[in-house]
Amino acid sequence: MPEPSELSRRERQIMDAVFALGEATVNQVVESIPSPPTAMAVRRMMHILEEKGHLRRRESGREVVYVPRQAKDKAGRRAFERVLKTFFGGSLEDALAAHLHSRKDQVSADERKRLIALIEQAQQEGR
Repeated sequence: MPEPSELSRRERQIMDAVFALGEATVNQVVESIPSPPTAMAVRRMMHILEEKGHLRRRESGREVVYVPRQAKDKAGRRAFERVLKTFFGGSLEDALAAHLHSRKDQVSADERKRLIALIEQAQQEGR
């Protein structure tokens, strides 16, 4: 699978829209991205993303529906790793601190328990 970091800004926007929707037509992508180009330009970019191996297509009546080739959770982990490396020098602690400081609401007791359980599980597994 090609690296998502190889994508242009517009290709990344298109991929983000398709991931958010689960699957999408050209018109759905045009409606989802900021300051979209023409539908024809989006169609061409989606075709290029298909050629690069990021999307696959299927026919649905007269429309073409595009689906990501990579599972959303795997793509999310890879994107998070890139953000962690790029903006936080690989520090999970710094990333979590930034997130917690920017939240408008407080961390609930349930969230806190789940986070502690995840940390303890990772520790037991040697991660």
